[in-house]
Formats: sequence, C-alpha cells, structure tokens
Amino acid sequence: MSVGGTTIFKLFLLVGIVAISIVFTWYTLDVVSQLKADAEQMVTSYVRLWQLAANESSTGQEVQVIFEEVIKKANFPVVITGTDGEPAFWRNISGIVDNDPSEDSRLKVMALVRDMKEDKGEFPLYFEETVISYFYYGDAKVIRQLQMMPFIEIGLVLAFLIIGFVGFQNIRRSEERHIWVGMAKEAAHQLGTPISSLMGWLELLSAGKATSSGDENQSDLGEEEIFSQMKTDVKRLQRVANRFGQIGSKPDYVDVDLNELLGETVNYFRRRLPFDGRGLEIHFNKGKIPLVSLNSELFAWVVENLIKNSLQAVDPQTGQIEIKTIQVESGRYIIIEVSDNGKGIPIGIVRKIFRPGFSTKKRGWGLGLTLTKRIVEEYHRGRIFLVKSQPGDTIFRIILPVKSSDKIDRYRYNRWKRSDIDI
Repeated sequence: MSVGGTTIFKLFLLVGIVAISIVFTWYTLDVVSQLKADAEQMVTSYVRLWQLAANESSTGQEVQVIFEEVIKKANFPVVITGTDGEPAFWRNISGIVDNDPSEDSRLKVMALVRDMKEDKGEFPLYFEETVISYFYYGDAKVIRQLQMMPFIEIGLVLAFLIIGFVGFQNIRRSEERHIWVGMAKEAAHQLGTPISSLMGWLELLSAGKATSSGDENQSDLGEEEIFSQMKTDVKRLQRVANRFGQIGSKPDYVDVDLNELLGETVNYFRRRLPFDGRGLEIHFNKGKIPLVSLNSELFAWVVENLIKNSLQAVDPQTGQIEIKTIQVESGRYIIIEVSDNGKGIPIGIVRKIFRPGFSTKKRGWGLGLTLTKRIVEEYHRGRIFLVKSQPGDTIFRIILPVKSSDKIDRYRYNRWKRSDIDI
C-alpha cells in the first residue's frame, strides 16, 4: 500500500471510530433521558402514595400495603425530612445504612439532600392542607451506570487504539528489521553462486590445472574457456546488483525469447553442477512459444530461485530437475513448469511457502519465494503456484500473459491450477 493510501486508510479508521463513538454516546444518553423521565413520573406516584400514607383517613391496612409493596421496594435513593430539614427516613443510599441513627450518617444524608434538591427539587408531603414533610430522591444505580457507560466505552476504545497503535508500530519495525536482514541474506545468497564459481576457477588456474583438472567434466577446459566462464560469473554479479536495484521501481518490459532466457539460466547451472554432485541433471524441454513481454533481469531471478530450491531438495547423486515451456490459449499465455524428484514440501506448510519470512531451512530468511511471487504477479501480471508436492514429485507452475496488458481471469487460473488437466 502506498504512503497516500495508508494515510487515507488511517484517516478513514479514525473518522469511523469517532462517528461510532458519537452515535453510541448519543443513543445511550437518549435512553438514559427516557429512563429519567420515566423515573420522574414514577416519583410523582410515590409522592402521592406517601401523602396517602401520611393521611389519617387511610386505614392501617392500606398504609401497611403501601409501605410493604411500594415504598420498601423502591430501587432509587429516597429521603424524607421534616419541615425543619432534618432527615427522618432514608433508603437505598450507597454507603449509608438505611435509617442509621448515627450522627455521621445524618450529616451525610443532609449533604445528599442538598444535592437532591438542586438536581431534582423537593416534593412536599401534605396532611390535609398542611406541609408535614418533604420528599427527595436521586437517580437509581442503573441510571448512573448507564450515564457512565459511553465514557467507559470510549475510554476502552481509546486505550485499545493506543495499545494497537504501539503494537502495530513495534510489529512494523520488527518486520522492517526482518526484511532488511532478509534482503541482505538474499543478496548474499544470490552472490554466493557466482563468487563460489569464481573462486573455483581461480583455484584451477593457480593449481595449474587449466588443461587437466582430474574431473571428466573439466578435463578439456583450457585457459580461454576458464576465462570465458569467469567473465560469465562477473556479468552475473553485475546482473544480481541490477536486480536489487529494480526492486521497488517500475521495470522496463521488452519482447523476450523466453526459451533463450531459460536456456541461458539452465546452462549456467549445468556448468556448475559438478560442484554440487555428479549425478544431478537439469533438463529443459522447449515448447514452441511466441515472444513474451517481460523484464528479463527480474524474470531470470524467478527461474533461478526455483532451480536453487530444487537443487537443495534433490539428492546430489540422483536428482532430476525439469523445466518446460508450454503455449496455451492460442498463444495468448505461456506456462512454465519447474519440477524435481526431491523430498517434497510437507502438506502442512504448503499454504505458507510464499509468505514473507517463512522458511524450512535452518538459515533461511523466507524471501526467495516471496520475491518470486511478487515478480511474477505484481510485475508481470502472471500467476505462480505449487501444483503438487510429494516425495519424488514437486511441480511449480507459472502462468504468464504474452502481452503485459493481458490479464489472467479467475476461470483460466482455476483451470490451469489443477494438476490433472491437459495443458
């Protein structure tokens, strides 16, 4: 994702969170206001019942029912004071025992009465036409909890965002460090083959074995041939440097003879197979294919990574690696297959092989197949996938459009991804 796209995404998340918080707060406060309105109506009924209980004309049974079934079951703070303001009765006050006669409780109730009067007002209780006491009440506990809930929720969301942001920053820095180290390892991996080869040629020259190396594959190498191979390795070092320079930039595309490009890569590894094992063979089956629009430097990197993985998977004495090209869909698409008879990839990790940082090697950094996938799919609008992998039979398949403007649709991709089709 580009820097501008990342900024827009972060802004979208921030605006979304703020909008959700506002809606949630408004809805909760609206519910609370409705509950408070209902509570006020209920308090009016309680005041009438208290007045009825205070009226002498009420029978003892009526008063008992009012106290037992209504007043005692009230779930909100209630205080009754005399006309002099002294508390005479209170219930449901947090931290104060109901009707506790202690001086400390009385003072706390009087302070609470002042708050209730400012918030809700006072309600006089009459006996006939005379005020005999005053009724005060506060919000029920559930209403107070609901009033605090939006702020608690917003606080939790903000805390989650802060923790998530800090965690994301740490993860990103860790990934950046991993990528930089991984790129350094990949560079060393890419440079390793030509450097090792150059050291081998120099050793032959310094030992005076330019014409007789003791190896049947090199016994006919003269100095001119060795110098020619050394030039090839030097050019390869330059090519590796160019590849890393093109990562992250827009590559140039030209029409390339893919068979010729693959042939050069295969021949390069064939010349160096004696250093890895005498029985290992690489076969290249050329199909009749048209020119393909691609970046030859980057795409050669793809094939080299796949061949190197195969070289590490097969037995040095009996290993067989095959590369073949196939034309499909009337020449609009090219399929490249790289197969080997190595130990295969365990089924449990097949889905992870293209992930950055994943590697089955003890010293691997998991960037080879990741870069391969990016070069094929992002730079060349193609597809790469593992067709199958089992001991003795592993196949990677690459689908490329002949023209860089073509696109591989989902139908063709699913059809060519099957291992049992006749392509």
